[in-house]
Formats: sequence, structure tokens, C-alpha cells
Amino acid sequence: MTSVIFMGTPEFSAPILSSLIEKGYDVLAVVTQPDRRVGRKHVLTASPVKQVAVEHGIEVLQPQKISGSDEMARAIELAPDLIVTAAFGQFLPTKLLKAAKVAAVNVHASLLPKYRGGAPVHYAIMNGDKETGVSIMFMEKKMDAGDVLAQQALPITDQDDVGSMFKKLSVLGRDLLLETLPKLLAGEITPVPQDEDQVTFSPTIKSDEERIDLTLSAHLIDCKVRALRPAPIAHIYLNGVRTKLWQVTVLDETTDLKPGALVSHDKHHLAIATGEHGVLSLDEIQPAGKPKLSITDFLNGTSDALTIGEQVAE
Repeated sequence: MTSVIFMGTPEFSAPILSSLIEKGYDVLAVVTQPDRRVGRKHVLTASPVKQVAVEHGIEVLQPQKISGSDEMARAIELAPDLIVTAAFGQFLPTKLLKAAKVAAVNVHASLLPKYRGGAPVHYAIMNGDKETGVSIMFMEKKMDAGDVLAQQALPITDQDDVGSMFKKLSVLGRDLLLETLPKLLAGEITPVPQDEDQVTFSPTIKSDEERIDLTLSAHLIDCKVRALRPAPIAHIYLNGVRTKLWQVTVLDETTDLKPGALVSHDKHHLAIATGEHGVLSLDEIQPAGKPKLSITDFLNGTSDALTIGEQVAE
């Protein structure tokens, strides 16, 4: 039986761990991020990966920082055949990677060398890519730079957001890993080095990147809204109020109004100008301090105060 230490944290990682257990791999321990406080009541919550491990009676290690920790020493002591990571969220020291008797491999949610880093799905959607995918790769100390063992692409539809893509990519990653590991263990895979000339990066989304630049095209604004949904959610300032954008629609019309100007409205819709003469319908929004609202509910009692051509958004 092949022994494994699994390292991962979010919902993306949990099905991958479950599949290793179900397929008979001997998961010696799970390394995951410490429990975090979640929601308005700040309830201390275990990661999805920890929840799977606890359900199966697997040892859980939760270092604040893996490098030099007691948890790392324990993982090295266990001397697994494989270390398998999937969105763990920390760099792994070379000493730990070398503790795997066969290999340390990672399930990464992009078609490497494109989108190395912590937010590959966000950037794929944000940039309007038509596809993304999963790469199974050897791990090394340099971020997401190891040789690729297997890859599989997946289309991105105009309706997909980060939430839907993570679910699809988790299943794809699970299946591709299960297909790849037996071939790796049997010595049947020739690793492919990444082309360093094609490398792009996807750093973690910063708070100032959550604000929409209305001078972008309507298409790219829609991409960004979907790229930041269900978290952290893109926003604009609508009539001076910070307003989250949950759902927008690119309209098949043009305007010469300045980005942020009101193009049209009635009791059930509100459309604003964007860059490149585009028009964007705001369908579901959330003004600061209020719940998520359909545009119909938002406009109830406010539409009479709106004037076509007026600058309403920035």
C-alpha cells in the first residue's frame, strides 16, 4: 500500500483527499491550515480538508507556518512514499519535499506554466480566458515551477464564476491525480519541464483590486465580477455608496456617454456606460450595510431620482 501525506486546505482540496482514501492509499497524516473564525459570529471552523481527515480518523497537523515547525518534523518522521498537495497555502521547504520516498506532487488549478501562484482560477476568468485546467506536477521550492506529469484542459463558460470553476476543477484534479499516480509509481511517466518563456503569475487578489474600473470594456467588467464571485466580490461606488456587484449583464448596445453614466432605467433595470462605448446592466447588487438585492428591489423608491446621462457610478 502506497503511503501518503496529504497537504491542502479549502473545498477544492477535500474531494481530492477523499478520493485517495477511497482508492486505498494509506494516508498517514493530513497537513492543513489552522482553524479560522468564520462568519459574522466568528465561529472557529476547521478547514474542509481537516473535516475529511477527522471523519476518517487520520492524524491532522496544523502549523501556523510549516517551515521549521514541530508539524514538519512529524511529517518527515512519517517518511511517506508520496507527499500530495492541493491548495495548501504555504511554501514547502526542500527538506520536507525530500522526505517523500518517491515524489512530492501538486495538483494545481491552471495549465502551467500559465498562472503560477495562489489565484489561478480568478485570473483565468478575469482575463477572459476561454479555458483553464489542472496540472499535476513535481513540487520544488520555487513556486509552481516543477516538471509537469499530466495536464487536462477545461472550458470556461460565460456563466462560470470562481465558485463553479473550483467545483469543476476539483473533480478534474481528483480524477487526473488518480490516473497519474499509478503511472508515476510504475515509472511510466516522462516529466515535461515548463517553458520559462511562457510563465505568467496569479498573485493573491489584493483588496484594492476588488474595485471595478469602469473604463474597462463591459465584457472585461463582467469577467471581473465573475472572477471575484463568490468571494471577495467586486464593487463600485453607486451614487456615492460602496456597492458590491453580484450579477451583471453585458448588453448588446453602445453609448457615447462617459463610463459610469446612467444609460437607461425603469422599474426593473438599470444600465450604465463602460469603457469602449459598452453598456452594462446591473442585475444584483449589495449596497454597503444592506442585504443582496435584485435591481428591481433596489430601484423601488429610488428610480425617480435617476436621470439619464447623469454620472451615477464610479
